Amino acid sequence: MSSVYHRQLQKIVEQYRASGNPWPASTRVMASWAIKNRQWEMNATDVINRCADDLARAMREEYYRDPQGRRVRAKHCAKVPVNGEQMTMWDDGRTASRDFMAIATQNRRQGIVHDCRQLKVDVDSFNDNRSPDDPIKLVLDFTFDVEETY
Repeated sequence: MSSVYHRQLQKIVEQYRASGNPWPASTRVMASWAIKNRQWEMNATDVINRCADDLARAMREEYYRDPQGRRVRAKHCAKVPVNGEQMTMWDDGRTASRDFMAIATQNRRQGIVHDCRQLKVDVDSFNDNRSPDDPIKLVLDFTFDVEETY
């Protein structure tokens, strides 16, 4: 999604809140309000983007059992150059090349690092500004969380 579109969506959320609607709120409630109040409409590009997002979500949720009995994600995406342009391409882990899977693995790892870094900033800010006497403890050592258990 483009940052322009994200800013438009963020503006819709602020308009929803400014209209005196219940908060906190689910995205379904906000979306219903936005559509009803003509703050958001789907054009042909939006329909394609929505379908692409739904396809990606479905592929992320497809798993199979490997010969060792592990539950393994079937489809993987990697940002790769295609005709001189960076594109996110999808492949099946059961048939993908090692090079593709290496890129997909690094891309996912970078995403996890980004999420952890942002979570730390968010928690540090909350602790410093809202809860200095009873800070939320954040543990980013995932050693025990990722130990092999099937």
